[in-house]
Amino acid sequence: MDDPVTLQSIQGAAELIRPYVVRTPTLPMGRLSELLGLPVVGKFELLQHTGAFKARGAFHRMLRLSASERTAGVVAVSGGNNGLAVAYAARQLGITATVIMPATTASTSVQRARADGAEVALTDTIAGAFAQALEEVTAGKVMVHPFDDPAVIAGQGTMALELYADAPDITDVVVSIGGGGMITGVATALKALSPGIRVWGVETYGADAMTRALAAGEPVALDAITSIATTLGAPTVSGRTLAGVQALLEEVLLVTDEEAVRSIEVLSQVSKIITEPAAACTWAAALQLRDRLPPDARLALVLCGGNASLDDIADWRSRFPTD
Repeated sequence: MDDPVTLQSIQGAAELIRPYVVRTPTLPMGRLSELLGLPVVGKFELLQHTGAFKARGAFHRMLRLSASERTAGVVAVSGGNNGLAVAYAARQLGITATVIMPATTASTSVQRARADGAEVALTDTIAGAFAQALEEVTAGKVMVHPFDDPAVIAGQGTMALELYADAPDITDVVVSIGGGGMITGVATALKALSPGIRVWGVETYGADAMTRALAAGEPVALDAITSIATTLGAPTVSGRTLAGVQALLEEVLLVTDEEAVRSIEVLSQVSKIITEPAAACTWAAALQLRDRLPPDARLALVLCGGNASLDDIADWRSRFPTD
């Protein structure tokens, strides 16, 4: 499936997955707007099936399987959210699934993937998970890649169609980056719908594969994922997603784990939502952009996931206490 990702392919994906995914709301975030001094809306992908945007790409990829591929089953690599999405979609579609996760994956994610019927294997590292998944592909299973697949990218991009339909006056969108599939799909759709929209990426230090790839001009493998934002923890981006980011984005911003934790607190206290670090870091990035955007800017934050337990948040707050 090496077809290019276009507005038309994203629109086709939206039609195909419509019966299977949640049309998540885009809501004004008034208190955040007051804090930022600019109008802010949030795209609430944390209300998607399994608590994150990944269901879109998983369903689109799996709905396009042939009969023989469905019989063979699928395999996925995940630091959490992709595995949950693939396990859920596989159960809904009657397909067997194997999910391979690094041992650092939250135990709740492992349990939830197993509860949806997936066979879950744990490896020492995310790189090891990819290596084991390739062995499964060699044995006949179909990979549902977390980001490097046009069908997955088009599926993730469907959220941008909803965002633009609900908030057509947005001028700037902040999207977090793991392997780069979501932001490539979102930026492809938004730039086709309104070329003047500025799309900004954000990563955390220690899960910054795209930033390093941009500096090197090619994908770079991270030695380890050290950020608490494990759902951003791709060991490398792909040539496809790097090219998308180079062509479509304004810039990729970097925030610290501490800033991500502070943002979780702000979003909880001010907007009454629980986010994972991968989503909360969009608010930290918005603070960096505050003095760089024009006074008529209208900002959207893609709140990509909410898979953080209260125990997780308590642990992060203890590691990064408020001064």
